[in-house]
Amino acid sequence: MPLVEAAACRLARRGATSVLRGDGWRSPFRPLTRNGDLQTVLGRYWPRDLDERAHPGKRRLVATEPGTSVLVRWDEPPGARRAEKRPILLSLHGLTACDRAPYMLSTARAALDAGFDSARMNMRNCGGTEHLCPTLYHSGLTSDLDAVVRQLAPRGVFLMGFSMGGNVALKLAGEWGENAPDHVLGVCAVSPPVQLALCSKNIGRPRNVVYELRFLRQLRAAVRRKRSVMPGAIPGSNPERVKSIWEFDEAVTAPAFGFRDAADYYRRCSAARFLHSVRVPTLVIQARDDPFVPFEAFDLPAFRNNDSLRLVSPRHGGHVAFLAKGSERFWAQREAVRLFQALARERGLPPLQGAEDAP
Repeated sequence: MPLVEAAACRLARRGATSVLRGDGWRSPFRPLTRNGDLQTVLGRYWPRDLDERAHPGKRRLVATEPGTSVLVRWDEPPGARRAEKRPILLSLHGLTACDRAPYMLSTARAALDAGFDSARMNMRNCGGTEHLCPTLYHSGLTSDLDAVVRQLAPRGVFLMGFSMGGNVALKLAGEWGENAPDHVLGVCAVSPPVQLALCSKNIGRPRNVVYELRFLRQLRAAVRRKRSVMPGAIPGSNPERVKSIWEFDEAVTAPAFGFRDAADYYRRCSAARFLHSVRVPTLVIQARDDPFVPFEAFDLPAFRNNDSLRLVSPRHGGHVAFLAKGSERFWAQREAVRLFQALARERGLPPLQGAEDAP
């Protein structure tokens, strides 16, 4: 990048950082329930109102490396200005999920209401794409997201990752450091397990046995589907015998991707190691009553010392839920979009739909 362009980029990011640290875009969170487990369960089953007839989506296959493609669901707001002028909200799901996860649908709705394009990215092997790649995915696999982001240039892009997808987005932002693509305007991570080992141990606690068993059933099913399409594609032990997430990562994830063991995988792939290098304005939304991700995981110097990071930590909200009272039910998605609108204005993008209502 020429020196003049690099200087302009640094100035733009400094202005965006001031937006992030301010409160002009903030709104209060009034939790529907103050029980973290109830928030988490309700968030999984609460009806979503993305009208796919009004927003007919498209399927796009994006090649990320030789032999690997990922599926992106694309929705455009009706009657909006020309596509090249609209920012894109690129969202990324969590463990065992896909673009149809409830929180992904409400993210798409919030983006479309604000005049953004919505791009819901499936991690490799997700969303029925077992035949499009030779491997599963893992919590630190940033190469696919990086490839998709770069292929969206020069349009402005905002990233929003949920749970494991949040760890991936934060890790990628840290890997970019000072060299983040200029068209990436902001990042938001909701309930990210930024210290993977701590979170794996936490979900293995007796109080979380129902959650862990559900994840294990889905992970085993994913391995079975993969092996039915590509026999021998996933080395490692029989996942039917594992009894915890840690054991699954020891038996399947680590050998599949060349890690020594689960501990090595967690250490190398935790976003916590990369947060000090983040230079894109980045919001992290984390409830203190999250049953999966202990809040102690966020006691990190980066959240105190890096002005490009902001941690918003309501007392309640559960895991990727944040159900609110009133008409604005899905608070985390709306809060992120309010920030993204403010960052878009800071970068001089034309007014978006709903911008007149934004704080």
